[in-house]
Amino acid sequence: MLGSAGLYAATCLAALLFLVPFYLIVRNALSTDPEITGEEWAFFPSDIQWGNITEPFDDPTVDFARSLWNSAVVGILHTVGTLLVCSLAGYGLARIPYQHANKVFYAVLGTLMVPTAVTFVPSFVLVSSLGWVDSYRGLIIPGLFSGFTCFLFRQYFLGFPRELEEAARVDGLGYWGAYWRVVVPNSLNFFAAIATITFISGWNSFLWPLVIGQDPSAWTVQVALSSYMTNQTVNFHLIFMATAISILPLVCVFLFLQRWLVQGIAQTGIKG
Repeated sequence: MLGSAGLYAATCLAALLFLVPFYLIVRNALSTDPEITGEEWAFFPSDIQWGNITEPFDDPTVDFARSLWNSAVVGILHTVGTLLVCSLAGYGLARIPYQHANKVFYAVLGTLMVPTAVTFVPSFVLVSSLGWVDSYRGLIIPGLFSGFTCFLFRQYFLGFPRELEEAARVDGLGYWGAYWRVVVPNSLNFFAAIATITFISGWNSFLWPLVIGQDPSAWTVQVALSSYMTNQTVNFHLIFMATAISILPLVCVFLFLQRWLVQGIAQTGIKG
């Protein structure tokens, strides 16, 4: 009982520490700048500024609604594309007989050791030469393949029951048919987990959208947030409110997919 009570107390403490940043964001988002920067601290503002909610959308200098839409489009298409490309690559490396499969796999792992800064400039030059600056293609396509995601899919497919695929081949299905009709429907938990992680990563990406989205109409929400902080002024309550609004979609996605996220991450430990 003491062990269970200690574990419960530690879990509650960890949950409280995890929620502190969210509390600060909401508290400051509904406050005025003097209340945020003042010497006296109040747990919650005495006069809640509900009008702050619409202020990011009313700002004429930043099209915040457009940036939210851009982030949603980039996040969704980036997630779908990454799942398709990396799952096919992982399935091919795990199941299709090929004498150089291990060499290809080691080459994929080698990409994880290359710093992003090394490939950043060549990627930008390539995207610029294709005329993809300030476009969804430039924001999405260069990041569709992930060596780490491909590695996770390969490890998962190595542990996938071969009997199901063999039964599919008896029915006349090839590798593509077995993948699409048997493997994918029986791996939705794992796909949902990878989709959650990929969507959050795509939504939170900053440096690449900052360089590619040079026109304000192509800004994602993270780039729009950075524009609220300048050398001359810092509008604290506006930054916190815009941050709270930008976090809301991620919270909804996480709450909706958390069960599959936990199950999918647990399945990545399967050994082939």
